[in-house]
Amino acid sequence: MPPEPKTSLPPYSVSLAGSLLAAREAVMAPLRPWLRAANITEQQWRVLRVLDDSGALDAKSIAEQALLYPPTVTRILKELTDRQLLGRESDPEDGRRSVISITATGRKLVADTARHTGQILATYREAFGEERLTAFIAEALALARTLDVLAPGQGVSPGE
Repeated sequence: MPPEPKTSLPPYSVSLAGSLLAAREAVMAPLRPWLRAANITEQQWRVLRVLDDSGALDAKSIAEQALLYPPTVTRILKELTDRQLLGRESDPEDGRRSVISITATGRKLVADTARHTGQILATYREAFGEERLTAFIAEALALARTLDVLAPGQGVSPGE
């Protein structure tokens, strides 16, 4: 029996998805020890960063900005609230809706961890080049926006 014909796809390691995942892993590998030391998962870090950047948000907005599935965000919010890194209040305009914000303890954790991760990111800028890194980030965001326009809600999918 003859072998199945090969697809016209490039090898995974040089595909768009494969190369983006390889870049993500290369970026995250040196950061993970600092997150572990802070007893924070990557997904929890994303939630903390979103709230530190944006201020108080509802769970749906957190999920969208952190690129996480809503059930994952629900679990993370409970864990981080139990650890007093986040606070939850009723929305003054809609009592059925909760608004989540980062606490002073959460901000301190972000600031302490950011000191270390900031140093790592500075080495990335030095090694790859400030202009190249800025251009890469801009292009990656442009690609995500373009794909989201082509297939709304599907181009930027939740990552975990």
